[in-house]
Amino acid sequence: MRNVIYAINTTLDGCCDHTKFNPDEETMAYFTQLTRDADTFLYGRKTYQLMVPYWPDVAKSPYGDRNADLEFARAFDAIDKIIVFSQSLDSPGGKKTRIVCTGLHDEVLKLKQGQGKNILTGGITIPSQLAALGLIDEYRILVHPIVTGEGRRLFEGINLQEKLQLKLVESTVFKSGCAALRYLKQ
Repeated sequence: MRNVIYAINTTLDGCCDHTKFNPDEETMAYFTQLTRDADTFLYGRKTYQLMVPYWPDVAKSPYGDRNADLEFARAFDAIDKIIVFSQSLDSPGGKKTRIVCTGLHDEVLKLKQGQGKNILTGGITIPSQLAALGLIDEYRILVHPIVTGEGRRLFEGINLQEKLQLKLVESTVFKSGCAALRYLKQ
């Protein structure tokens, strides 16, 4: 069975707003490897529109971008499929993208039971729903050593039937002070 991995950057106070910090080369290399180990992305509309067309465009026109950004863009562009859960998107932005309007639970179960590499998700809304449904197998949370005091928060709006038990299986501290934490669902 394939694993669903939730990967996200956050600040010490849980802010996941990408405009509040700049990932460094080590952080980008970390996400590049996660992306290379996957073949499917699960996004909501907001995260999808943040990622596409930005990263595919960087992969095609790399001038002026950091090497780490270019490597991530190439790994992102090589992903086989992007599933977007949205009620408001009419059409996919690319041939690898499929829009799904309903059936988050059933769609993700079907993906998990299929053949392939890992399935990655990011953002806030869809991962919170997936966590509430018990469909996330692994959590990769990169905690940046800053406090913003504002912005969308990690697991904002999550509605759990019971407490989610996780086990820390790996931690790495980067030169920047960013801590990469890897948790498995128990």
